[in-house]
Amino acid sequence: MAEDVVAVFIPIVFFICVTAVLALRYKYRLKERMGAQATIREAIDKGQELTPELVRQLGDMQPANADLRRGMISIAVAIAVGVFAFAVGDSGAKTPLLGIAAFPLLIGIAYLILHRMKGTAGAATA
Repeated sequence: MAEDVVAVFIPIVFFICVTAVLALRYKYRLKERMGAQATIREAIDKGQELTPELVRQLGDMQPANADLRRGMISIAVAIAVGVFAFAVGDSGAKTPLLGIAAFPLLIGIAYLILHRMKGTAGAATA
């Protein structure tokens, strides 16, 4: 009986944790954007001139290497899941876990490509 309850609660707790992490990320990103808008509003109220470059800079909260960091973290997660697949030792679990690891791996590769393209585009315009 107790094992059945645990088997049901583990996936529920997992999805609650994932939802909580995503909600907190959204909340703090929204808070940063509202802070930037408050700064712009305060500058306008004081009569300061806002250049389009300054507004663009305040609106762009992502660091220049955000794609690189996301790509590296995604690839690290994929490697961790892949290592876990081999550590489990069950041949029935290895293939699905490697399939799951393929998703963050490919997403990480895509982020690294975007980072490389952004760097190339920035060098071409400079």
